[in-house]
Amino acid sequence: MSKDKRKYSSKIVDGLEQAPSRAMLRAVGFEDEDFKKPQVGIASTWSMVTPCNMHIDKLANSAVKGVNESGSKAVIFNTITVSDGISMGTQGMRFSLVSREVIADSIETVVSGQGFDGLVTLGGCDKNMPACLMAMARLNRPSVFVYGGSIKPGKGRTDVISVFEAVGKHSEGQISDIELLDIESSAIPGPGSCGGMYTANTMASAIEAMGMSLPNSSAQEATSKTKLLDSLEAGKAVSNLINLDLKPRDIMTKEAFENAISMVIALGGSTNAVLHLIAIAHEAKVDLSLDDFERLGKRTPVLADLKPSGNYLMSELIEIGGIVPLMRKMLEKGLLHGNQMTVTGKTLEENLSDAKHYPEGQEIIKEFDNPIKEDSHLRILYGNLAPEGAVAKISGKEGLTFEGKARVFDSEETAMEGIMKGKINEGDVLIIRYEGPKGGPGMREMLGPTSAIMGKGLGDKVAFLTDGRFSGGTHGFVVGHISPEAYEGGPLAIVQDGDSINIDASSNQINISISDKEIKERKDSWVRPKKDQETGVLGKYRSLVTSASQGAVTTEN
Repeated sequence: MSKDKRKYSSKIVDGLEQAPSRAMLRAVGFEDEDFKKPQVGIASTWSMVTPCNMHIDKLANSAVKGVNESGSKAVIFNTITVSDGISMGTQGMRFSLVSREVIADSIETVVSGQGFDGLVTLGGCDKNMPACLMAMARLNRPSVFVYGGSIKPGKGRTDVISVFEAVGKHSEGQISDIELLDIESSAIPGPGSCGGMYTANTMASAIEAMGMSLPNSSAQEATSKTKLLDSLEAGKAVSNLINLDLKPRDIMTKEAFENAISMVIALGGSTNAVLHLIAIAHEAKVDLSLDDFERLGKRTPVLADLKPSGNYLMSELIEIGGIVPLMRKMLEKGLLHGNQMTVTGKTLEENLSDAKHYPEGQEIIKEFDNPIKEDSHLRILYGNLAPEGAVAKISGKEGLTFEGKARVFDSEETAMEGIMKGKINEGDVLIIRYEGPKGGPGMREMLGPTSAIMGKGLGDKVAFLTDGRFSGGTHGFVVGHISPEAYEGGPLAIVQDGDSINIDASSNQINISISDKEIKERKDSWVRPKKDQETGVLGKYRSLVTSASQGAVTTEN
């Protein structure tokens, strides 16, 4: 086979001087003919750390089969994952967003070091998915992403968010110890990513709309035969991409990112998509900013009635056809760029030409003349509290404005204690600060506090602000990613208990009602709080990470 199709592996295995390399590869199963084939790395995120990834070894083996059957040679390797759901509310959560960078770095390291000509990545949890795309963009070698798939519903259509909210209900005496244990024991029945339109399903859908996974890869249950077939076909697809010399940056154009953003909005997806898509775009050398989300949000309605803000689970969307019919609807409406190339080797429009419509009578995906919300639920807010921007998730059910008195906490733990002890009241604006990318470090998700608020019945009665992040399972009047973060001296750092905070999702403003003079005086007297002197990965992360408004990345272009 031509060296053109073995741009990288030929340097590893060709020539007499590379006999030692070949000897090592023979030990892991290479035969004479394999040295003449393009080598494809299979980056598996399999582990028993989380249900999201516990089955991915089987999917990775299916991808290996697809690669080998299509005339290339697959080489499987692993990388890490960190479970948000397990580490949530603990210091361990500081490592979640950090893991995105570690995973991307590790995939880049192995693929570059081993000279792979192509790449299949398989991800199943929140951070390993954007990490896979970031690595693909950096490497820019023919690549396909495979989503691990969604979990089946628990008893009574419960999921992981049900458990978090049950904790709040239990603290209010609404459910007993045994009822909490019952929810805990039955909500997560097996493999797969969290079942609503939370971060994993949001990112899977965005990646498919971007063109970096096969059609309907985002809408398959983890344990289904279709997911195994998706993995097999992904292995075959990467060999085709090598033949075509079609690389990630040929696919991940500005228009592809716009497709991804529009899909996230239509599905009512997670705020984390903002952070992750900007980070992926950074690695793909595409100029993407918060303003692009605001611009596209003005024209794109929310059409999906999916949890956490809606009623349905991903498994129920899968039953009616997944997101392919939605993409066809959006393409026909002019909300997607149909000329964008995809990993099938065809354009998005070509992929959708034979797509079926949703069945009559389904209630999950609304029509354009009857949307859940006429414009985006993701609001990019600016003002004297967020000069560089903030990301709000406002479905409209909570109203579009909120004004209340600040109740300030300097960590997630102290805030959670305050909530559980009944210190948060109707009309409060709950603020958790010093949890940003550098301040945490690691920009923890606040699912514990927001779920406790919901469980206490205060979801539509308080607002929630942070320079940290929110889980894709969060709902309510929430504003995160406030930039600059408090640790860097952003305005959030000088808010005091009792200050009046105004949030207006109609004008996209977030402000503290004190004078510019008062703001300056408080900033002049502000002293950065002493934080633990971080070493190891957290220390490196704090020294390198950028603002949330820039994707919280650790690399320079």
